[in-house]
Amino acid sequence: MKVLVTGAAGFIGFHTVCRLAERGDEVVGLDNLNDYYPVELKHARLAESGIEAAASLGEHTLVRSTRWAGYRFVKADLTDKAFLDALFESEGFDRVIHLAAQAGVRYSIENPYAYIRSNIEGFLNILEACRQWPVDHLVYASSSSVYGLNDKIPYAETDMTDRPVSLYAATKKSNELMAHAYAKLYSIPATGLRFFTVYGPWGRPDMSPSLFLGAILTGRPIRVFNHGEMFRDFTYIDDIVTGICAVLSGPPKPNPDGVAAAVYNIGNSTPVALMDFIGAIERASGREALKELLPMQPGDVYRTYADTSALERDFNYRPSTSLQEGIDRFCAWYKNYHHL
Repeated sequence: MKVLVTGAAGFIGFHTVCRLAERGDEVVGLDNLNDYYPVELKHARLAESGIEAAASLGEHTLVRSTRWAGYRFVKADLTDKAFLDALFESEGFDRVIHLAAQAGVRYSIENPYAYIRSNIEGFLNILEACRQWPVDHLVYASSSSVYGLNDKIPYAETDMTDRPVSLYAATKKSNELMAHAYAKLYSIPATGLRFFTVYGPWGRPDMSPSLFLGAILTGRPIRVFNHGEMFRDFTYIDDIVTGICAVLSGPPKPNPDGVAAAVYNIGNSTPVALMDFIGAIERASGREALKELLPMQPGDVYRTYADTSALERDFNYRPSTSLQEGIDRFCAWYKNYHHL
C-alpha cells in the first residue's frame, strides 16, 4: 500500500510515518518545515526517520530514508497546488493521511490568516488532488476543539459542534464539512479523527508536557491556567497511531444518504485533572513544580472528554498506555533530547 502522510515532520505525522514504514508500507512524507516552533525539532524527527541533513533539504525533491527503503520525504507546502497535483499524478497514492495543519489554539488568535491558508486552502488542495487522482481512503486530522462551548460530557460525535471558541476550531470543523461535501460529490471515502490531547516523545515544545517539564527541570515556575481547575483527555502517542492505522485500513461505507464519510473521536476516554497531570510529571522528574496560578486563557475550554465508543465498536480501539507510564517515557526522551 502506498500512503501519503502530510505533516510528516510533525509530532503525530512523524510517529505515523515510522509505524507505517516499520510495517512495510510504501510511504511518502510531506511537510513544509515551517517555524511555528523551533524547526530543529522537526529536523531531528526527520533524522530519526532516516531523512538526513534535513536542514539543507531543497523544495520539491524526494529524499529516500536511510532507515527504511520504502520511505521518501519531500519538503513542500500544501498551498502549492501545482506541485501537489504533480505529486499525486506521478505517485498514484492508494491512501492519504492528512495531518498537516497550522496548529495551536492561542496562536490562531494572533495569526488568523496562517490558519486559513494552511487549514482551509491546504485542505482544499488535498481534496482536489484526491478528486483528480482518486484514492481508496482519505484520513484527516480534526480536533476535539470542534466541541467548543458544548458542555455535555463525554463528547460524542453526535454532539453539537457549531459553537467554536477559536479560529483553529472553526477551521477543523470546516475540514469536516469540506470532506463530507467531497465524499458526496466525488465519492471520496473520508474519515476525520477528532484528536484529544496527545502527548509523548518528540512532542511539540509549545504543549503543556514540554512546557511543564522544561520549567520543572530548570527551576522555573509553570503557568497553571484556571487555577488548575481543568481536565484533559490526555492520550499517549502510540495509542493514537494505533488508532490511525486501524482506521486507515477501513474506509467508511456509504451512509443512507450515499456518503462515504465518517468522523470519530480518538482519545483516552479518561479525563485527567490538570493538577494530577502535573503530579505525574513531578514524579517522573523527581522534582516539585513551582506553580503560578492564573485565570483561564481565551480560547481554552474547561474540560475535554472523549466518548470513543464508536471507534471501539468499529475498530476495536482501546488505548493501553497509563498516564504515568506515558509521562515516564516522555520524560526519559525529553532528558535525552535536551541532554539534561
